[in-house]
Parts: sequence; structure tokens; C-alpha cells
Amino acid sequence: MALTAFAAWQGWLHLPAAKAEASENPSATATLDDVEPKLLLSGEITPAFQVDVKSEVGGKVKKISVVPGQTVSKGDELATIDDTDLLTEKASAQTEIEGANLAVAKTRGNYDRAHALFDQKLISKEVFANLEADFKISENTLEKARRKLQTVDDKLNKTRILSPGTGTILDVNVNEGQVVVGAASVNSGTVLLLFADLSRLLINAHVNQMDAGRLTVGQEMTIRFSDDEADKIKANIEFIAPIATVKNNIKGFEVQAVIQDNQHRLKPGMSVSMDVPVGHANKVVTVPVAAVFKEKDQKVVYVRKGAEVTRRVVSVGLTDMSRAEIKSGLEEGEEILLVDPSAVRPGKS
Repeated sequence: MALTAFAAWQGWLHLPAAKAEASENPSATATLDDVEPKLLLSGEITPAFQVDVKSEVGGKVKKISVVPGQTVSKGDELATIDDTDLLTEKASAQTEIEGANLAVAKTRGNYDRAHALFDQKLISKEVFANLEADFKISENTLEKARRKLQTVDDKLNKTRILSPGTGTILDVNVNEGQVVVGAASVNSGTVLLLFADLSRLLINAHVNQMDAGRLTVGQEMTIRFSDDEADKIKANIEFIAPIATVKNNIKGFEVQAVIQDNQHRLKPGMSVSMDVPVGHANKVVTVPVAAVFKEKDQKVVYVRKGAEVTRRVVSVGLTDMSRAEIKSGLEEGEEILLVDPSAVRPGKS
């Protein structure tokens, strides 16, 4: 203040002008507010249950019974595979069973007679053993023919492709008349249809390793679906991967969240943005984020009282997109600058 008075006396500085210029510096007032920092994430909507429907038997597609978007119940017929060749196999197996039954009847008669003669010691043990073996072989042949028929019947049942549950047909990948390959294992076979249960949708997100530690299972998030607050959709984190993975050259963790009360507004394949609250402070001293400056290892604010500006070291708590919590160093109602006075040319501070 002495220097200012001396300058005014020398004619170097006009106090009224200085005050006018100082008032032009943008400022704000420390106020009591709530601070709720949020983690901003993006993800993709996927069904919790989705299946690539395949046929367990190969052949020509005889009929497609559904269309994309159709709702089906568990056990409903989705498609059928032509069974002409299998019906021929079944007829052949039935013929083999008939022949095997005749063979069993014949060898059983021979065995029964031989058994009686062997008991009377009228035939040798060798002859009896051969007839007994013939009878057992014929029984074995009959059993093989029956199992072959059972296998063919099982394949015939599998020519009807049934819905694995109640849900929606997302896509049909084949046409009637197309020859498909049976699924001998999980990774083989032609995909006929894509089925999903849309009653329970998930959000899959990849969260960078710096932010993943701020998330917990059960934590609630808000899906930003539109600007209408009434149109917000809630979700809860259900799964956080125990090990990091790299996606788009970013190391992070896979996170899944279950969507609540969707009401058919979100659909599989949609990309969405989410807000995840990661803290909350009620009625604390806050300032605009722009008012906090970092100098070396300290956070400072510039407090203005009249024409005087004072630099103060503060302790900063939670921070959201607009305001920062001041734990110490500042009181409610104090005026702070939104610009660093050192960046203002002389005469404006």
C-alpha cells in the first residue's frame, strides 16, 4: 500500500484507474455447494444371453420358420433340415433289425436244443460252445442294429431346430435350400440364426487402468440417452475383470453393467455414454475449477479483497466438471480470481 501511495504521489499510477482495471479481471465467489465427481465412460449394448443357433446335423435347409425381429418361446421351431437321407437310413436300420431278429430266433433254437443234448452228453462240449457263441453273436448284432436305429432317430429329431429359450431372433444367416455343415464342436458348423434374450441387457465397457480402481461391483451409473433428465436410464456394475487387457492400444479392464428398466429404449449394438459417480460431498466450500492453479507441488487461489490480491495455498478435495471442493485455505463468500495475476500485464492486478 505504501508503494501504491508513493506511486500515486509521483504521478506514476492513478488509483481510480487501477481499481477500474482490477475490476475487469474475471472473478467468482466461494460458495457452499454439493460436489459429485463423475467418471465418464462409453460402452456398447449387448444381450446378457445371446446364442449362435447351429444345426447338429448337416444337410439342406428345408424351411426357415422365423424372421429377424420375431419373438419366440422356448421350444418353438426355428428351422428344419431336409431329412430325406436320414429317413432312408432309418428304413435300412429297421431292415437290419428284422434280419437280426430272425437270426436271433434261429440261433436261440439251435442253442436250446444243443443245451438239452449237452446235458444228456449226446454232443461234445466243443459243438455246444460253438452254438452258444453263434447265439450270443446274433444277439450282439441285434443290439447294434437297434442302436443304429436310435442314432438315426436322434438325428431325425435334430433336423428340427428349436428355440433355446424365450427371446428374439436378431438375424437369419441362411436361406432355404442352402446346404449347411453340422456343428461337431463349439467352433464348427454353420450359424443358422442369431438368438438373444432382450429382457436383460448389458453394457460392455473397457475402462483404463487409472480409472478402473475407482469402480466397484454394484455401483450405479447413469446412461446418457438424451438431454431429457426424465429419460435417463440406470445400470449397475455387475462384473469387473480381474486382469487387465489391451484394447485400441490402451491397457484397461473389461467392465459389465446390467441395465435397469430399459423399456425397449436401448437395443443391442448401440453405443452409449455413461456417468459413474465416484464421490460426493455435501454443502462444502467450492470454487470454479478455473480458479485453482497449480504451482510446483501446491494448489493455490488468488483472493481479492478490494484492490488487494492475495495468493493462498489451499487443500483441494473432490472435483467435478465445474467446481472444486476447498478443504482448507478459503472461506465461504471470499472473492477469488479466475485468472492467474502473473499472466496479466502490469497495471491489471
